[in-house]
Amino acid sequence: MKHVKSTLLFGAVLPAAMFAQERPNIIYIMTDQQSATAMSCAGNADVHTPNIDRLAAHGVRFENAYCAMPLSGPSRAAMFTGHTPGEVGLLKNGTPMPDSLRTRTLGTLVEQAGYTTAYAGKWHVHTNSLPGKQAFGFENLHPHNDFGLADAAVRFLRRKHDKPFFLVASFDNPHNICEYARRQELPYATIEEPALEECPNLPDNFSVAPYDADVLAYERSLSYRIYPTQNYTPDDWRRYRNAYYRLVETVDREIGKIVDELDRQNLWKNTVIIFTSDHGDGSGAHQWNQKTVLYEEVAHIPFIVCLPRSKHAGKVLPQLINNGVDLLPSICDWAGANVPADCQGISFRPIAESSDTQKEHQPYVVTETLFAQTGGTHGWLVRTPHYKYVLYETGKNREMLYDMQNDRGEMRNLAIEHRYQEIVNRHRALLLEWMKKHPTPGKNSPTRFIPKQKVGF
Repeated sequence: MKHVKSTLLFGAVLPAAMFAQERPNIIYIMTDQQSATAMSCAGNADVHTPNIDRLAAHGVRFENAYCAMPLSGPSRAAMFTGHTPGEVGLLKNGTPMPDSLRTRTLGTLVEQAGYTTAYAGKWHVHTNSLPGKQAFGFENLHPHNDFGLADAAVRFLRRKHDKPFFLVASFDNPHNICEYARRQELPYATIEEPALEECPNLPDNFSVAPYDADVLAYERSLSYRIYPTQNYTPDDWRRYRNAYYRLVETVDREIGKIVDELDRQNLWKNTVIIFTSDHGDGSGAHQWNQKTVLYEEVAHIPFIVCLPRSKHAGKVLPQLINNGVDLLPSICDWAGANVPADCQGISFRPIAESSDTQKEHQPYVVTETLFAQTGGTHGWLVRTPHYKYVLYETGKNREMLYDMQNDRGEMRNLAIEHRYQEIVNRHRALLLEWMKKHPTPGKNSPTRFIPKQKVGF
């Protein structure tokens, strides 16, 4: 809170303009349903994202960032409240925010700290657009609609600002892949189908892995509307992957309008820019489309932080980030805003500004999930520097462990091997610790789903 204290000098209040210079502008750019690897700056040759790449070239890219929950509403609720979805009852799309949180959201906190705050695009906590011209601390610049969104953001940037600003530009795409899979009209894009030979090949982890959780096949079988890919051929999946990457390129072009304005005004010198997505998409890995599942393609999201004057430009960091609960304390850190005492996220500002690849941000992150739209299965992943542990509440092979340095495609479940039992036990203990820190409403705690510790088979 040093920025707040610095506004007072020998009992006198400093001019607003001087205070504005002490703190950076903040721009938060978000896509919907974009996997961490769906960027050319991440080494993906099947997609071309020159404008997201420009952000990465100016900023620090975190290669181990995860969403709070791989579903739009819960993920965004975590971002703007600083709470895990489960602990505040926001595990489903369309669930209203509790009254106790409505006046202490991220927008409200930053506005109270003296920022001009504005929001353009998809909100989805719980309404698709912000309700009204002013809500949750934000001026509503543009509704949930990718058409005109970037233009609205640019108009805001061109205003005369006498104090720092916090702008959110929240795009829908590549979420239109959901409509594509259902053979419906795409709301915010047009896709031209090329010859099959021009479509991306299948991913290396296209097959469902041996010893994968069998509850996933059950959940997928319950809704043709959500998972209309159940009878896809390999050729169908290649066309799906082509459409997905073209949708990423569509939203990249819109992001480019904002990046061009950053160049035009040289806003790089005094602005923190954060780019991410609320969750990813299966895009054919393990023959999965959509989200909710805890596969890497779905839970692992892009995360780029551009610091003022492009400090540490082009750096790639391995620290673990939860782009849900960690967002609120981080933006409040830069803005000099008060962080609610019960917020359990951790500011990533010190890590981004130090760029020390060896400095630990946090020892682990957790992503939770609930198949609320189908059978109601709960699940959790625990990501540590070397491993990823996944637990679903029910079914065969409901417990999985993967080596994230050698098997990011999650094809070899180490939890079935005796020699990894102690590592499994350690991750069970971490999940238990996390569940106790983030208790869920109701009389039944999900701690009951964690298998008992074993010393052998």
